[in-house]
Amino acid sequence: MSNRQRQRRTAQGVVESGPKDKTISVKSVRLVRHPKYHRYVRRHTVYKVHDENGQANPGDVVEIMETRPLSKTKHWRLVRVISRRVEKGSEEQA
Repeated sequence: MSNRQRQRRTAQGVVESGPKDKTISVKSVRLVRHPKYHRYVRRHTVYKVHDENGQANPGDVVEIMETRPLSKTKHWRLVRVISRRVEKGSEEQA
């Protein structure tokens, strides 16, 4: 790796809203320790992600990577779909 390149940040999350014009919303949840009460609190961040082929659907767990700004709010791109959402009742029919 050269000096100009750096390791890009990656994150995992669940797709919140479906593919609309190559953009999906991904919600990433993390646990943060409260500074005063020392309990763990859930915090979440919603990323706008570029999905070129429209391969992610709501409920899928995906891996995303930081990239150059693609629009005003879109700075992440889809790397891969880790797992698909399981439809209720589909495992009973199969």
